[in-house]
Amino acid sequence: MLKSLFAAAVIALSLGACASGDYQTPALAELHRAAVADPLRPADEVARDPFRHPDRMLAFAGVAPGWKVADIRPGAGYFTRLFARTVGDTGKVYAFVPNRTAERENGRADALVAAYPNVMRVNGDLNTLSFPEPLDAVFMSQEYHDFHIPAFNTDVALMNRAIFAALKPGGVFIVIDHAGRAGTGHSEVQTLHRIEGASLRAEVEAAGFVFDGESNAVANPADDRTVNVFDEAIRGRTDQFVYRFRKPG
Repeated sequence: MLKSLFAAAVIALSLGACASGDYQTPALAELHRAAVADPLRPADEVARDPFRHPDRMLAFAGVAPGWKVADIRPGAGYFTRLFARTVGDTGKVYAFVPNRTAERENGRADALVAAYPNVMRVNGDLNTLSFPEPLDAVFMSQEYHDFHIPAFNTDVALMNRAIFAALKPGGVFIVIDHAGRAGTGHSEVQTLHRIEGASLRAEVEAAGFVFDGESNAVANPADDRTVNVFDEAIRGRTDQFVYRFRKPG
């Protein structure tokens, strides 16, 4: 089914990329729009699109047909669905559920597997996470800060190195998270569920990644970053940063 939907777009993408030398081709943009329009996306997720800008996230990540992508702790699958439609039959999306949260989160991941034949659930320890094949992208949305919370029992430096090892040379690590105030580092990951962007960037670069750009798609200057992200006054509209890191090669 996925093959019949996207075969033409894959061909057009390949031709366009060769002709222009520009990765963001019109064919890829159209494929991303088709993923956003996927009729299997639940209405409550579609309703969040004006705040989450899925088309801009797909474009920033560069997700393309045939890619192998890991979605770390995918939750209900907001991004997993988008990736599944974009990578098509020749691609794969690994819904990675940490062992610590598997009991309550495996069911949601299994629902994604049932809906999309190119999605596979993977469980593991965040410190040593691995996948059946080298990846083009690892994606982490609003989760990185959580892994600094002691209850997760995660060594973030080890996790970042494991992500680095899981990627192909040239692969990307995309991180979206709630922005903390300058100088707070990861001191407010549990109280406010926020992390300072500069602190996160330094940690990821320490694993060998090269910073490769950022997006302001989900930035909100009206958020003063002093309120817990679950507070109804700001929930769903926090100031967020989106960073792209690349594995050299």
